[in-house]
Amino acid sequence: MIKVKQLANNQFIIETGSISGPKAIEYLQSYDSIIAKRHNDKIVGEYFPLVELDKTYWNYSKTTSKYRNQFLGETTKETQAKIDSGEYILTDLNR
Repeated sequence: MIKVKQLANNQFIIETGSISGPKAIEYLQSYDSIIAKRHNDKIVGEYFPLVELDKTYWNYSKTTSKYRNQFLGETTKETQAKIDSGEYILTDLNR
């Protein structure tokens, strides 16, 4: 099942499956670009949240940052620290 939640004009959260299940994926879309992807990864029989950010658009504008911060529940500074530590992955989510 796919659910779409509109946060504001041109800002959406797209959910596939149940966020607590193994195939659950949430995307943050700003205009026509996917900004972030949050999903579960199975490690030693347990599921852990994994976050991927688009390397081009994750910090594209003030508006993008506002909704990304809301989606992740943290500040840009905290997000940058998680990127620097390797906890978050920068990748191309819009290919």
